[in-house]
Amino acid sequence: MRALTVDVGTTSLRTAVVDETGAVSAVVQRALTIRSPQPGETELDAAEIATIALACARETLAQAGPCDVLGITNQRATTVVFDPVTGEPVGPALGWQDLRTVIDCLTLQGQNIRLAPNQSASKVRWLLALSGRPAHELRFATLESWLAWHLTSRRERITDHSNAGVTGLVDLSIGWDLALVEALGLDPVMLPTIVNTMGDYGPADALDGAPHLTAMIGDQSASLFGQGCATQGAKITFGTGAMLDWRSDVSAPTTLTRYRSGCFPTVAHSQNGQLAWAMEGIGLSAGSCIEWLREDLGLIANAADTEALALSVPDANGVSFVPALSGLGTPQWDFGARGAFFGLTRGANRAHLVRAVLEGIAHTGADLLDAARVESGTALAELRVDGGMTANRFLMQSLANVTGLP
Repeated sequence: MRALTVDVGTTSLRTAVVDETGAVSAVVQRALTIRSPQPGETELDAAEIATIALACARETLAQAGPCDVLGITNQRATTVVFDPVTGEPVGPALGWQDLRTVIDCLTLQGQNIRLAPNQSASKVRWLLALSGRPAHELRFATLESWLAWHLTSRRERITDHSNAGVTGLVDLSIGWDLALVEALGLDPVMLPTIVNTMGDYGPADALDGAPHLTAMIGDQSASLFGQGCATQGAKITFGTGAMLDWRSDVSAPTTLTRYRSGCFPTVAHSQNGQLAWAMEGIGLSAGSCIEWLREDLGLIANAADTEALALSVPDANGVSFVPALSGLGTPQWDFGARGAFFGLTRGANRAHLVRAVLEGIAHTGADLLDAARVESGTALAELRVDGGMTANRFLMQSLANVTGLP
């Protein structure tokens, strides 16, 4: 058995082959175009994403030969609204970090509708208004649904429970909340069919060999599974943001809204109609802070420089950094918060600033863990980590120091 994987991250798309032993080969990766027209806005090009996915998948298959099955994992809640006849998006894909609907979400609270701007629901509403078209003429997709549609030659318009669960448009059974859909001015025909994370959804006949699509799963749930936490344990993924997911044998939640701790329930995976639940906490800025140091401030040439710079000084010289470039997530959930350096003096240099940023990201991880500990009432023996930033040994040691965990 050989599986073709399509992984749509926040900044790039990768395809690869995974065999029965878990070995990964024939990796092809392409950067995605990301725009930020205004502060707090994040846009992607949905048509480009589909084109890149097909090109990368075909290149991987050309390198490695045919595969039996296909799985998709993806950045969650990034939202596409498109015309099902032409296949053209009506506007940009709004990224999960996009905050342009924050006022809309606050207004909806007056109608007893509680949504967060990093969920899909308010993004669909915004894109529908942008189009100026009737809702029944258009369709909504998150990225796994968008790619499944293209990979199956526009036959399957489906999403899985782990992705549907973070759209803000579902009820406790993780079925579409049709009363909410109507209250938002949407139309049920816009919505894809919700299916299990694991199943058989037919051939991806846009690819040579037409491997069967057998898995779709949001990136954080995929990471939790891949880290060996399918039934117990916790991990933090340090990518563009920092995402903690904690899996235990718990019953279905009684609410999908955030807990007082700032964490919230999420679907880890589903099979044969059975949903496995996890708890999640989100740090909205992690790797994006390093991109900011490199691309906007010019303090580093590449991300790898940060480790050596941080280790070149004994401490941050009294400088601290709040990594809130996109607001604060768990536990505060303040989308109006902004990043900040504190303790700057004439003695602060480039190395001190870089060290302070890395330490701030480590403290974000500790905040996530503290919130999850409070909510679960249990402790962890170890914390698993993944994502590009885990290559930074200074960051990982800082995280171990402030959490007290290996």
